Amino acid sequence: MSGSHYFTGAPEVASERRPITVSLPDVTLELTTDAGVFSRSRLDPGTRILLEHAPPPRVRGPILDVGCGYGPIALTWATRRKRLPVWAVDVNERALELVRLNAEALQLGNVHAALPDDVPEDVRFATIYSNPPIRIGKAALRRLLTHWLGRLTPDGSAFLVVQKHLGSDSLQKWLNEQGYPTSRVTSVNGFRILEARPHPEAGEGSESGRGTTS
Repeated sequence: MSGSHYFTGAPEVASERRPITVSLPDVTLELTTDAGVFSRSRLDPGTRILLEHAPPPRVRGPILDVGCGYGPIALTWATRRKRLPVWAVDVNERALELVRLNAEALQLGNVHAALPDDVPEDVRFATIYSNPPIRIGKAALRRLLTHWLGRLTPDGSAFLVVQKHLGSDSLQKWLNEQGYPTSRVTSVNGFRILEARPHPEAGEGSESGRGTTS
C-alpha cells in the first residue's frame, strides 16, 4: 500500500509497536518503534555507521536530525549532548509521535519533534546529522537538502550518510556545484559520510535555538 510507506504523512498500515535496543559503543537506548516507520525492526546499517563514525559537532549550537523516523539519531545526540536542543524533523506523524514517546521515556527534555513547516524560522542549526530519504527521488531529495543546509549557522556542518551505490559520490559533486563545500569524511562498508558546509555567500542567521542552554 502506498499509504503505508514510511515517508507518507499518515501511514495507513495498522500500528504495531515493538521495543528495540539501540546499542552503540557509548550509548544504549531502549526505544519503541512501529509499523509504517523506517527500519522499525533494527537500527539500519547506514544510521549505525553515521552514529559511530561521524565527528561530534564542530561548534556548539542546536542539532538537527532530518528524516528522523522513530528517533535513533536525534535521541542518541540528545543523550550525548544533554545541554543542547536537538530537533527531530519528519513528514511522518507516527514517527514524530514515537520520537516524543521515546524522549519522554528516556527523560530527554532537550528533544523537539516537529513537522518541517513547524520548525520556527529563526532557529538555525550548528550541526545536522541525517540518513536522508534517498528513495523520495532525486529532485525531492535535492530540495530537502538545500532547504536544511540553508538553515545552518555560518560555521555549521551537516553530516550525511549515503550508500555509494545509491549515489553518494554524485550527491557530493552536486552539492559542491550548488556552492555547499562538501567532502567525504570516511567510507565504511559501502557507505559514505559526507560533510557539507554552508554556502559561503549565506548571510549570518540567528544561532539561537529553542531550549538552548550554556
